[in-house]
Amino acid sequence: MITMMMYTYAGGGMGIFPWILFGGIALVSWLVQANLQSKFKKYSRIATGNGMTGADVARKMLADNGITDVKVTHVQGRLTDHYNPANKTVNLSEGVYESNSIMAAAVAAHECGHAVQHARMYAPLKMRSALVPVVSFASSIMTWVLLGGILLLNVFPQLLLFGIILFAATTLFSFITLPVEINASKRALVWLSGSGITNSYNHSQAESALRSAAYTYVVAALGSLATLIYYIMIFMGRRD
Repeated sequence: MITMMMYTYAGGGMGIFPWILFGGIALVSWLVQANLQSKFKKYSRIATGNGMTGADVARKMLADNGITDVKVTHVQGRLTDHYNPANKTVNLSEGVYESNSIMAAAVAAHECGHAVQHARMYAPLKMRSALVPVVSFASSIMTWVLLGGILLLNVFPQLLLFGIILFAATTLFSFITLPVEINASKRALVWLSGSGITNSYNHSQAESALRSAAYTYVVAALGSLATLIYYIMIFMGRRD
């Protein structure tokens, strides 16, 4: 809905630039997602050679890092893997949990990288976790506040300003997510190589898979920043 609002307002005096900007972001996002899906399919067909499933890899990485209070479980869906710091669970999608592919090993190790961050009190992860309630609240009302702010821009500009503040919180969250995800991948790759899960033949494939996943967060953060700037431009260009 927010994207539709931007496109609608673009006809109100800001020219074709917003169409080009957000169209470009949408195209790049689609290409990155398509690349990730392609890598997932490709590397899901390549076995690690040791027979370990994603669940096995996750449990071993946790044990090797001295983490005994995190449970490894599986969830429905595809590419739904995540670490939940609230209940200390590494949640792996079925395609990762049961697979012995290089992709499964990379994804499982990445999610365990978050568990290691949690155990080591990694600062960016602590910051992101602290922002979760704020972002959850902002996301629940932000769309309607921004919509109302645009419609009432010239009579009640403070409403759009409030919407911008809410959106800024989600943008900040996106950028704090970047070092969290990149660091988790680095931890995963170092451990995969050091533990012998990957070798000189397939380590680059694990690295490629995690790099492709990281690109999705980069695009999301840049897209959020571009949208935030656009709303600020609308607010600054209002007719007093």
